[in-house]
Amino acid sequence: MFVIWYKKKFNLYHDNMAIIGYARISTFSQTLDLQLDALNEAGAEKIFHEQISGAKEVRPEFNRCMDYLREGDTLIVWKLDRLARTVKELLSIMNKLSDKGVEFISLKEQIDTKTPMGKFAFHIYASMIEFERDVARERTCAGLNAARARGRVGGRPSKLKDKDELALVEMYNSKKFSLKYIAGMFNITVPTIYRVLGKHNKTA
Repeated sequence: MFVIWYKKKFNLYHDNMAIIGYARISTFSQTLDLQLDALNEAGAEKIFHEQISGAKEVRPEFNRCMDYLREGDTLIVWKLDRLARTVKELLSIMNKLSDKGVEFISLKEQIDTKTPMGKFAFHIYASMIEFERDVARERTCAGLNAARARGRVGGRPSKLKDKDELALVEMYNSKKFSLKYIAGMFNITVPTIYRVLGKHNKTA
């Protein structure tokens, strides 16, 4: 009964449609349960999910999801940032959905592309996501510059500050730096890197 109510609420109730969910967590996220519960409660009849960084260009389950969608279906996600990392990518995905005749709903932001306000809200939230990414990159660069200014001084490994730990995690997640390089940058050991990653995994 809830599924029928939800479809009527969002004007999704017709014979030839399906609500298809997509969920994603990054490597160091703990669980998909929150997203899956929300999508199931919202009436998703089939959910594609994967554990992979949003920065990865190849997302097998997302590609399967896009191939599965048919005209009249609705793609539903928990949050916009589960779908893409940049405004450009979001707009590209939305254009593909539009070409397929597929609608889109984001639960967290309460976006529904079947309405003019929903489409407007989508562009606003997409811009906010891009802004937050820029802020995160700026914070990472600040942490890296601080680490470079310290240099390697030898002796006992440095005790990392909170901002340094965040920069370390960001570097590791980017997949652009080796463990040896990160250890040298912060004057720490590889086991310390894993300790920091484990700490942030628990608090994610």
